[in-house]
Amino acid sequence: MKFPIEYNEPLFRPPSEALSLIFQITIGCSWNKCSFCEMYTSKKFTVKKEEDVIKEIIDYSNIDPDVRKVFLADGNVMVLSSSRLIRILTQLNESFPHLRRISAYAMPQDIIQKSKEELKELYESGLKLLYIGIESGDDELLNLINKGETFSTTVESINKAQEAGIQTSVMIINGLGGKKYSRQHSINSARVVNEIQPHYLSTLVLSYPLGLEHYKSRAGYDFEPLNKKELFEELKLFIENTNLTSTIFRSDHASNYLTLKGILSRDKEILVERLSLAINSPGKLYLRPEWARGL
Repeated sequence: MKFPIEYNEPLFRPPSEALSLIFQITIGCSWNKCSFCEMYTSKKFTVKKEEDVIKEIIDYSNIDPDVRKVFLADGNVMVLSSSRLIRILTQLNESFPHLRRISAYAMPQDIIQKSKEELKELYESGLKLLYIGIESGDDELLNLINKGETFSTTVESINKAQEAGIQTSVMIINGLGGKKYSRQHSINSARVVNEIQPHYLSTLVLSYPLGLEHYKSRAGYDFEPLNKKELFEELKLFIENTNLTSTIFRSDHASNYLTLKGILSRDKEILVERLSLAINSPGKLYLRPEWARGL
């Protein structure tokens, strides 16, 4: 029997959506200009035909109608009109009666383009969570990496989504600014998350899937990477400057050198203490041997 969903790979999803059913609504990323991101560089952005998506939803429901969570790919399905998204959300709810959550990646600019009423209707139609790569709260660095966003668009969009009831999971990239921009990246990233008070916050470490020299050739700035100790110091400064009330924090992506989990601000002192230990006495923490040697 042929699998009823056709994927255009590579296919990406957040780590927390590992058990979710994925429907690909768009192919690639409509922006696709960020200098640090290689995720969708092999794809030209296209929108999947709505009738094809609806058919895949119905066909899969005939195999497994008990799906609980659905993730909508690719990079930013929120670029689509609200009316189109609502038709897809409605079909998902009709096809999967036990569905608890629908989530997707989103870009701040796409959220801003939707009215408060549209966002509320999307939430009521089942869109419960948006994953948003903030990357940094520093306007200078955001401009250098060609993010197409600013501190203000990030704050406006995420607060707008949350006011409509949609939860947000935001991500900051540790080491994104290299040595030159490390301090301002930390402090301004803390400032932006303080302004939005996201439901979930995660950090991952900047990686170079095609090599460091390739990254430097794409970067819009003189990039000198941080070593492991400097990455910990940057993350520590970031957490120290957060003023969050009940944000669930995770630093457990495969790229991270030290697993950190907690609720900010409740566990702030514990997280800072663990980072201090990693900086000053790495042998006392669980680190892979190759990581500890690089500190």
